[in-house]
Amino acid sequence: MNAPHTSADVERRCARLDWTAIEADLDRYGCARVPALLDSTECTAMAALYPRDEGYRTRVDMARHGYGRGQYKYFAYPLPPLVEALRTALYPRLVPLANRWHALLRLPQRFPPAHADFVARCHRAGQTRPTPLLLQYTAGDYNCLHQDLYGEHVFPLQVAILLSRTGRDFTGGEFVLTEQRPRMQSRAEVVPLDQGDAVVFAVHARPVPGARGPVRHQLRHGVSRLHAGTRHTLGIIFHDAA
Repeated sequence: MNAPHTSADVERRCARLDWTAIEADLDRYGCARVPALLDSTECTAMAALYPRDEGYRTRVDMARHGYGRGQYKYFAYPLPPLVEALRTALYPRLVPLANRWHALLRLPQRFPPAHADFVARCHRAGQTRPTPLLLQYTAGDYNCLHQDLYGEHVFPLQVAILLSRTGRDFTGGEFVLTEQRPRMQSRAEVVPLDQGDAVVFAVHARPVPGARGPVRHQLRHGVSRLHAGTRHTLGIIFHDAA
């Protein structure tokens, strides 16, 4: 797989994914692993952007804010071409599931087919700051369980792509998802990833069949403690921030 030079390359790649299986896993577990979404060259090039100062709107030190340990940087507009292409190509394939989940949860908002139209909606509501980000963890770092909610308009699914090599660049640092179930104990899901693999997951809630109709399960995600090395991740969030 060669590094994409146009958005059409990313579009073709995303079109080849098994979206029926991805949707089934999201319905069943609240997350779905997508193997080899990016190749090693793309991952290395994306991770190499982290030390640069240009191209970002802000840098966050997790320990300073009580979010865990580690750092992340939000990209500024215009986004890097690969990030923009992924955001544009992945979103429309997740819209049917997002709209179905909202209908089952009796939430009024529905999502337009094109990501540009959804971003325009966010911007009209004052959510104008881009949310795709690069994260960096070193030994001892971790990310507390959280939800990426940035304003009134929230797309219910997001994507994280591992840019580093598991077992070679780092050890530990597993992607973790927890699901709070009404009147039951919470459930944890650990998603094994290697370089280039992505995980699609629920941002904050998903519907689960119940005796009297769909029940809302709340989800949070994070990263377990890194034992050694350095781990980089690309996060694709589809709504912008206020």
